[in-house]
Amino acid sequence: MRGALSGLTTRGRCLLAAGLAAALCSFVLNERDLLRVSVFVVALPLLVCLITAMARVGLHAERHIAPPRVPVGGRAEVALTVRSTGRLPTGGLLISDGVPYALGGKPRFVIEHLPRHTGTQLRYAVQPMLRGIQQLGPLKATITDPFGLAEFERELARTSRLVVVPRVVRLSGVPGGSGLGSGDDGSHRLNAGQGEDDAIVRPYRQGDDLRKVHWRSTAKRDEMMVRVEESPWRGGTTVLLDHRVTGHRGAGASSSLEWAVSFAASVCVHLHRYGQQIRLVTETGSVLVSDTGDGSHSDNAVLDALAALQPVHQHDIACPADPGHGQELIAIIGAARAESLGQLIRYRTRGTRSLAVLLDTSGWGSVDGQDVDPQGAAALLTGAGWGVTIARPEIPMTQVWGNICRSGTKRGDNMIAGVGL
Repeated sequence: MRGALSGLTTRGRCLLAAGLAAALCSFVLNERDLLRVSVFVVALPLLVCLITAMARVGLHAERHIAPPRVPVGGRAEVALTVRSTGRLPTGGLLISDGVPYALGGKPRFVIEHLPRHTGTQLRYAVQPMLRGIQQLGPLKATITDPFGLAEFERELARTSRLVVVPRVVRLSGVPGGSGLGSGDDGSHRLNAGQGEDDAIVRPYRQGDDLRKVHWRSTAKRDEMMVRVEESPWRGGTTVLLDHRVTGHRGAGASSSLEWAVSFAASVCVHLHRYGQQIRLVTETGSVLVSDTGDGSHSDNAVLDALAALQPVHQHDIACPADPGHGQELIAIIGAARAESLGQLIRYRTRGTRSLAVLLDTSGWGSVDGQDVDPQGAAALLTGAGWGVTIARPEIPMTQVWGNICRSGTKRGDNMIAGVGL
């Protein structure tokens, strides 16, 4: 009875209170007719509440999401199928589904009549504006009586997962010799055959040892060439994503972190189209995704990993070892002091291609009114032989990628690519 009374609505509670007040007045005034009325008024909400609670109303519901993986700004369709499995026809149902705030408002549907052993289908759309693993549900039904005196809530379906992946921008082109790793980075063999001419050479880059200059190839190509020592071939590209809270500015979908995540996703998907093996790591060296060595790769694995990525409360970049593992490296770095990049530079050898996209986070916001200037970090990286480009919110991702491709091709020139530098 206590459980049944908990379903009384405000109207039912008011009617019950009025009946009790009328009964009290009937004893005070000695009015038997008023007592009969009060008994009816009290019994009505109690009887309705008890019948509604004990009614064998059987309901079954299913939820289908299409597609189960949707990009930021995309659209997903949710279909709800509600069936009646009880002995009595069902009516006056209020159906509501739990939807997170990031996906929109909470949908509500009213079903006036639901015949036995038949069902109805309800649909609503969600348009997520922020990546993440979102949970839809639970799906609940509110059953009420025709008088509106009692209502009970029942759970019809549990939660369903919707993966909101980062927005992917279609890019074009790759850095020259991209994906060849440390053992064969743009180098080539001249006059393959016997003797001294059978050498692996590549163009000279600033910082190379002059004792490795191959003078015969330099004379033939009218360009300074250096000998490349044999080393194990490690194909593929490592994409490093800086997801420190202190390294980014802004909030929500317009933050610099979301821009960096979207750019990392675009780069990985783009390089996959060229058949390259991808390792996606964080600034701590944690591996989010690593393609298998059999040549297979999955864009969905990359997008799912980035969808679930959460920022970390770490002040500086602290890689325990070379995050590229000998592969070429494309690092997407937020606001970072020049000295905090020292460890990252220390583990990267000059013989391995290293490219960096530095975010000018002042375009996304500032801390305590102070903007972070990325040019000090850019100068440090270019001095170590890295190709660097600077990204700002007003620069399209396609242009940023084009800049990093050019900086990778002209790595020996210590090129800083960007706009307004």
